[in-house]
Amino acid sequence: MMTGGGVVFCSPFDWGQMMGKRLSVLFVICLLLAAIRVGPLDASEIGQQDEVSLDGSLNRGDAATAGDPTVRRRPNILFAISDDQSFPHASAYGCQWVKTPAFDRVAKNGLLFNRCYTPNAKCAPSRSSLLTGRYSWQLEEAANHWCYFPAKFATYVETLAKNGYQTGMTGKGWAPGIALDGQGKRRDLAGKPYAKKKAKPPTKAISGNDYAANFTDFLDSTQGDAPFCFWYGGTEPHRRYEYGTGVRVGGKSLDSIEEVPDFWPDHEVIRNDMLDYAFEIEHFDKHLGRMLDELERRGMLANTLVVVTSDNGMPFPRIKGQSYDWSHHLPLAIAWPEGIRDPGREVDEPVSFVDLAPTYLELAGVVPSETSMASLSGVSLVPIFNNAETKSEHRSILLGKERHDIGRPGDVGYPVRGIIEGDFLLLRNFESSRWPAGNPSTGYLNTDGSPTKTMILNARREGGESQFWQMAFGLRPEYELYNLATDRDCVVNLASEPRYAEQRASMLEQLEATLKAQGDPRMLGQGDVFDQYLYANERERGFYEKYRADPASVKAGWVNPTDFEPPETGLE
Repeated sequence: MMTGGGVVFCSPFDWGQMMGKRLSVLFVICLLLAAIRVGPLDASEIGQQDEVSLDGSLNRGDAATAGDPTVRRRPNILFAISDDQSFPHASAYGCQWVKTPAFDRVAKNGLLFNRCYTPNAKCAPSRSSLLTGRYSWQLEEAANHWCYFPAKFATYVETLAKNGYQTGMTGKGWAPGIALDGQGKRRDLAGKPYAKKKAKPPTKAISGNDYAANFTDFLDSTQGDAPFCFWYGGTEPHRRYEYGTGVRVGGKSLDSIEEVPDFWPDHEVIRNDMLDYAFEIEHFDKHLGRMLDELERRGMLANTLVVVTSDNGMPFPRIKGQSYDWSHHLPLAIAWPEGIRDPGREVDEPVSFVDLAPTYLELAGVVPSETSMASLSGVSLVPIFNNAETKSEHRSILLGKERHDIGRPGDVGYPVRGIIEGDFLLLRNFESSRWPAGNPSTGYLNTDGSPTKTMILNARREGGESQFWQMAFGLRPEYELYNLATDRDCVVNLASEPRYAEQRASMLEQLEATLKAQGDPRMLGQGDVFDQYLYANERERGFYEKYRADPASVKAGWVNPTDFEPPETGLE
C-alpha cells in the first residue's frame, strides 16, 4: 500500500499469491480508506498557499511550483455592494457632492470601470444575476423581485464554499425573497451571516449594523490558510432617508450639485434629497475603508480581490426599477495588488454583472462545467486584469425586467428587454398599455416614496408642471431609442425618427437573436410565465385587488400614503 497527494492507494501485487484472510481484510480496508478520501476538498485541504496556473488548473503550493511565474495564489474575495447607487456617484468619477475615499482607494490601486451595467435594475433580480452569472430572464422565478429563488440554481458563493473557500456575509445579501434548497432548508446564497456587532448610526434612517466589525468577526472565525469569500452588503443608500441630514449632519451644500437630471425639476427639495442620498453612500464607504484597513493590518490586502459596486440605480423616480441608463449604469472599482497589472487604469470596455461569477471561478481554479452551477452567460474579466487585448470593446450590453414591485391587476409586471450598442440604447416595452411604475391608484409602487416623488406628483395634481410626471410615471411607447452620448438622461426618444430606422432595426434584430439563443421565454412566446410565478410575500400578494376592495387591508411601507392617486383623478 502507498500514499499520494493525501489519497490512499493499494499497491499492485500478484493476486495468485495472496495468502489467507489477513490480506483479504487488508484489501477491504484499503478500499474503504480510498473511498473516504474521494470527494470535494474542504477548507483545511485547499489553502491560500495553493496556486492556480494561468491555464486555470489547481497546483499544490510546493517546491515544484515555488517561484514559477505561471502560477499565482488563489485570492481572497471581498465583494462590497451598496444598495441603490447610480454611476457616477463616487468621487473617483469626479462627482463633487459624494466623497468616497475608500472606493477611490480601490480604483487608484486597481481598475476604475466606466461602463458597468446590471442586467436588471432592481434589488433581487440584479443580485440573482450577480450570484449565478446568468441574465435574469434565464433564472425562471428569480427574474422577478420578491420571488422564490429556484433550488436548481447554485450561486458562486455556494460553489466556492465547496471548493475550499471560507464564506460569509454581513448586511443585505440576496433579497428580498425566499431561497430554500430541495429539502426546504434555508439557503444562505451570499454566505453565512455575521451581524452581532452594532453601532450607533449617524442618522435614524441608517442601519445600526457595524458592517466592518462584523467583517472582523468573520476574519477571526476563519481557520488556517484557506482563502475567504466575503459579501459586504450595505443597506445604504436604500430609502428611507432622514430629510436634510446631508446638509445638517454631512455638512454638504445644495450648490455642490453640478446639475439635476433633466427628468426632475431643479428645486431645493430635490437637491436636499440627493444630498441625503449622498450622505448614505458615504456611510457605506466608511465601512469599506475600515475593512480595507483591517485587511492591510493583517497582511491580507495584497492577495485580496476587492470588488466595489451597487445593485441598481438610485431610489428616485425614473431610475430604480426602470430601464434607462441611470437605472442600469453602476459604479465599479476592482483592486488586487498581486494580480492586476498596471493598476490605476480606467476601463472603458462595457462589462455586465454576469461577468463577475465567471471571474471569481477562474481565479479560484474552479471549472464551471464541473460544478452544480448552471451554464454561465458572462465572460471572465481576467484578461482585463492582465491588461490584455480583449474583444469586449464593441460588446453589446443586454438589459431587461419582468415583475418588480406589485400594484397592477393580477400582480403582473412591466416586461422590457433592451440592448446597448455603442452609444445607443434600444428598449422594447412589451406591454406598453400597463403603467411602467405601477398603477396610479395603488401608489406607483415600483417607485419608492420620497420628497422627489411627492414633489412630482403634487405638481401634476395642482395643475402645474406635468412633463416630469409623464417621464417618471406616464405610459410609454413600445419602442424607445436614445443616444447616450448626447442624451444620458434618455429624454429624447429617437425610435420614430426615420433617420434612425436602420439603427433601430439592426439593434432589434441583434437583441431578438441573442435572447432567443439564450432561451428567453419572453422571446419564445412564453413570456406570461413570469407573471404566473407567485409573488413570495403572501401578505402583499394580490395587492391591487386587496387595496381596491379595502385600502386598510394591505400596506406598502416603501411608499408614502400620499402617493396613492384618489379615484376622482380618473387614474386607475
